[in-house]
Amino acid sequence: MVRIGNVALDGFPLLLAPMEDVSDPPFRALCKQQGCDLMFTEFISVEGLIRDAEKSIQKLDIYEEERPIGIQIFGAELDSMMRAAEIVEAAKPEILDINYGCPVKKVVCKMAGAGILQDIDRMVKLTDAVVKSTNLPVTVKTRLGWDEKTMFIEDVAERLQDVGIKALSIHGRTRKQMYKGEADWTLIAKVKENPRIHIPIFGNGDIDSPQKAVEYKNRYGVDGIMIGRASIGYPWIFREIKHYMATGELLPPPTLEERVEVARQHLKNSIAWKGEKQGVTEMRRHYTNYFKGLNNIKVFKQALVSTDDPATLFDILNEIQVHYEALELEAA
Repeated sequence: MVRIGNVALDGFPLLLAPMEDVSDPPFRALCKQQGCDLMFTEFISVEGLIRDAEKSIQKLDIYEEERPIGIQIFGAELDSMMRAAEIVEAAKPEILDINYGCPVKKVVCKMAGAGILQDIDRMVKLTDAVVKSTNLPVTVKTRLGWDEKTMFIEDVAERLQDVGIKALSIHGRTRKQMYKGEADWTLIAKVKENPRIHIPIFGNGDIDSPQKAVEYKNRYGVDGIMIGRASIGYPWIFREIKHYMATGELLPPPTLEERVEVARQHLKNSIAWKGEKQGVTEMRRHYTNYFKGLNNIKVFKQALVSTDDPATLFDILNEIQVHYEALELEAA
């Protein structure tokens, strides 16, 4: 069992990474159904929260079936972070998570996200203030460092633990790397092996198959694995990893019927939560993975990503199922 403050996670937990415009309630619901143990909201601007910005406030939405869940915030100003922590606590998540890992320029240039990796003292000061501003267990997600010359994650982990964080998730790249190259988990393992470290250490980066999840679990000794991009349009990654860890056997991929039904459910819930325009638009990044591997799917995918009318989109999803089921019958 892994404990994050008063939050207990059974076995070897699988976490859903916070992803902007991806890990919203409609998507989180699907990941939870497929066995995800702990999820985080999209990252939320503390400046947006304290100014009552509609988009930021909406991201505080959490539902009972999602629990346990963490709300993730990002910011660079001490007072704003403390005030935002109070707002997050009022939303009643199980965990408050701080983002020190987002590499996007518009975040970094404000010294938020991975930008703060250029000033570790400031990172520690902000974290200390947040921990003291809330009764929630505070966790952090970060990267190895700003660049290859500043990979100070071993020292950072100790200092963050010393000011009271209850878990640390580490992406195995620097900010300079963005998402390029292969994630390096060797420093993540060193953090975990440090005898001074007693909080859970979660590894993140490039886990895209059950085999790799088990390999990295055994090789690097982390307390759990956080999965991001591999889950987009493929929430089944969680059940596949869990099955493989338990049995050593690979589950068959989701059936055509499952793919269509989950895409349909996702689209329906996305529209219900975000409204028609935004719900339709933000679904587009998921379709490729939902139907990856189907022969000659390109025409259908093009229709899905270029259509704005929900009724037409549901018709296209139905057409996909009918078309490929007919092909399966012909092949049989």
